[in-house]
Amino acid sequence: MHTPTLRRAALAAGLAAAVLAAAVATPAYARPEHRGPAPAAAPAGTVLSVTDGLARRLAGALADPAATRAVLAATADGPADLLAVPLAAPGLSGEARAANRRVLAAKGLPATAGSLLRLRWATPDMRAAATRGAVPLVAATPTDDALTSVTAYDRGARQVRLDAARVPTRPVLLVEVDTGRALSAGLELMRGELARRGVTDTAAARAATTARTTAASGYWATKVDAVRLDDDHEPWLKGDAEIYSLVAGFGLDGKPTVDLVQMPYLDHDGTTYHPNQLLVHFSAYKYNLADVVMMEDDGDTNYKALVQAIVGALLVIVDGGVYQPLVSAILDAIPTSWYTDDPDYVDSWYTLSTASSGRLNGAAGNGWFDVSPYFVQPL
Repeated sequence: MHTPTLRRAALAAGLAAAVLAAAVATPAYARPEHRGPAPAAAPAGTVLSVTDGLARRLAGALADPAATRAVLAATADGPADLLAVPLAAPGLSGEARAANRRVLAAKGLPATAGSLLRLRWATPDMRAAATRGAVPLVAATPTDDALTSVTAYDRGARQVRLDAARVPTRPVLLVEVDTGRALSAGLELMRGELARRGVTDTAAARAATTARTTAASGYWATKVDAVRLDDDHEPWLKGDAEIYSLVAGFGLDGKPTVDLVQMPYLDHDGTTYHPNQLLVHFSAYKYNLADVVMMEDDGDTNYKALVQAIVGALLVIVDGGVYQPLVSAILDAIPTSWYTDDPDYVDSWYTLSTASSGRLNGAAGNGWFDVSPYFVQPL
């Protein structure tokens, strides 16, 4: 799911919307003036430079029919772990492992996250074409979907420029980050760091608190009945999105707290989903109020930099006895380049309450929720 064009337009025009919305219960958000230096994101193109180099190397290896057969066999049931594909080209397996280590470092993930590199045919019918003898090109999946052309490589490792808006007649094999696996590892890292810094409870403590609250009297939550993100003309080679939300508010101890909610069903823009997912558990929040910031791993998210930025912003906020939205603090902590170069930020929603119901439009204009109050019954 990729909507950078709409996001940039919305953020550029968002200041006026935020001023108008300040008079109502749920103010909109526009990118604030930067109040201080934020930690730098991973250098632009770090992940792409790694996957592009590997794509070029793999393209040359496919001159060997045995390598092509290995790729076709590995991708018979869908995307394949690149490190598990038996490629006989001299040194290629070692280069792939080294590339994976660089990708892990660029995304701020530990070596225990394992292999993040995978192979995927750009469209479902391309593998069949390659099986019939069509000579495939190899490209790296870009992290920017505002591009107009895509760099691919032929069996001579020569560059071939492809139109980003038009599906080519030749099959294209993609080298990319498995963002689903990366997101799971990234959220685990973020939860651990948030708990270590006191911005959220440990998973065990949170589960115990929820169990006690549920057993005693139950509690209110916000249920997502439907959700939709705006459609955009994205390149033909983009895969499914990996969306997650940061739910932020003041904990029962008066300190800012963040819950990380994965939304694995949000694969495509322009599609309405009906997940019936509990997004906000108000048993964890002092004022029965919380904010939501929706993010996407588009391949180059550095989770370590992200969580450090969020922690640094939230730890200086003091509970003044009345609820103050935390969206601005979180978004102001995110490096500016994530708004201008990469589509990591999706949208934000201010001040959800136990009474929130109906259509809630995102502050950046990139999507909406239909929500309803949901009472979690006591055990």
